[in-house]
Amino acid sequence: MKHGKKYRSVAGKIVEKQEYSLEDAIVFLKDNAIAKFDESVEAHIRLNINAKKSDESVRATVVLPFGTGRVKKVAVVTNAADKAKEATDAGAVLVGGEEVVTGIKEGKIMPGTAFDILLATPDMMPKLATVAKILGPKGLMPSPKNETVTAKIADAVEMLSKGKKASFKNDDSGNVHQVIGKLSFKAEELTANYETFADAVRKAKSESSKGKFIKSITLCSTMGPGVSIKLS
Repeated sequence: MKHGKKYRSVAGKIVEKQEYSLEDAIVFLKDNAIAKFDESVEAHIRLNINAKKSDESVRATVVLPFGTGRVKKVAVVTNAADKAKEATDAGAVLVGGEEVVTGIKEGKIMPGTAFDILLATPDMMPKLATVAKILGPKGLMPSPKNETVTAKIADAVEMLSKGKKASFKNDDSGNVHQVIGKLSFKAEELTANYETFADAVRKAKSESSKGKFIKSITLCSTMGPGVSIKLS
């Protein structure tokens, strides 16, 4: 893959094989923005796990104190009038009961377009089972594991819509990726988000995973090269 002139110019400033302190890495990214838009800051963590073994997999949620900077469209499925009001007041873009499930089933409501995240109260899960084959492949099926099945609708909508709560899991190569903010964030905000995420990853280590858990950590902006972080 060929990179542009701006990318190559920034990459040339990175000392080869050097690991930067978190503070220096954040300063570097902020001082060397490439795009005209407000780029996201991404953390990529390489784990010492066998991704093919389910008992070593890493999957959890994290609440970032300053959010990701990405606004998410949250939909809520519930038959409870009080929960529906909570969802609407908290800023959900779509709120309803069985009519939402029917809309998804008939293709009138498009997951991924009409909403980015779907929340459900526990009583609605049997109804949603009928559209699991539609929601599942898109990663939008509500699940207790990622806390998208909940009775605390107002809190969940607020956190998810503002990008404060994020779910993460390892990919097929044993890596975990997460947006931890925007380049426009203050350095201390990015630091707090990074430390919260890294701590959540460490806590997600399974008992089956042996040895040094985190192999390496890289920070980068959306359009920029990666900077290796010193492991504490």
